[in-house]
Amino acid sequence: MDYNKIRKFCRVFRITIGLALIATGVITGIYWFYLGVIPLIAGITNFCPLCIVSKKCDVPNNSEA
Repeated sequence: MDYNKIRKFCRVFRITIGLALIATGVITGIYWFYLGVIPLIAGITNFCPLCIVSKKCDVPNNSEA
């Protein structure tokens, strides 16, 4: 399994979702959609707080020495 492809997809996905939520908040005027800043920042910095909590996003080491 190529974990780098998954990480690249997740990063683009987070940025897209963040921008979509912020745009929806601007258009509708509902302030809850401004929480889209969280996935946007997570995508830009390539840092996922949910991965730290769940520990499911860690890439396993394949070094068999």
